[in-house]
Amino acid sequence: MQAVEALVNRVSCGKLLAPGPGIQQLAILKAAALRAADHGSLKPWRFLVIEGSGLNQLGQLYLRAAQAKDGPLTETQTQRYLAMPLRAPMVIVAIAENQAHDKVPAVEQLLATGAAVQNMITAAYAQGLGAYWRTGFLAYDETVKEGLGVQVGEAIIGFVYLGTPATEFKQTPETNPDDFFHIWPPQ
Repeated sequence: MQAVEALVNRVSCGKLLAPGPGIQQLAILKAAALRAADHGSLKPWRFLVIEGSGLNQLGQLYLRAAQAKDGPLTETQTQRYLAMPLRAPMVIVAIAENQAHDKVPAVEQLLATGAAVQNMITAAYAQGLGAYWRTGFLAYDETVKEGLGVQVGEAIIGFVYLGTPATEFKQTPETNPDDFFHIWPPQ
């Protein structure tokens, strides 16, 4: 797939099956992430690749976070949190490692990490992989951050779920660029 085709047609794919990315596919995802726009070339990110039994451990972590937030859960709720990471054969946790820098504020470092995630999910689409970027309360939860080793000054940007699409990719929704791009100053 050509780069422009992937950029203008990429869609999220929430229904994923095994297998996950192979070794070569994962290497491309990693390389794409590291090419994100990055003011100061700080590389203000790190990533945790979770698969296999690690997905069950992530489910246990999600459950502990939900219990800490909401108290006792029903059996249905418990099973839901345990199963969340099992929606895909691989989850990559994107973490922004904000660094003190006099010319690159923390917000730019968060944006750079977001750009790295966008590069990954576009590279996944270009390779025929399904990808879905999730956040929700779990990305900001202290129990989850502690369990994943997220340090003070770091932030979880998202959980990237990766696998084989269970269905055909959706059609790219029609969007008129003129609704979002305007000439300035107005004529």
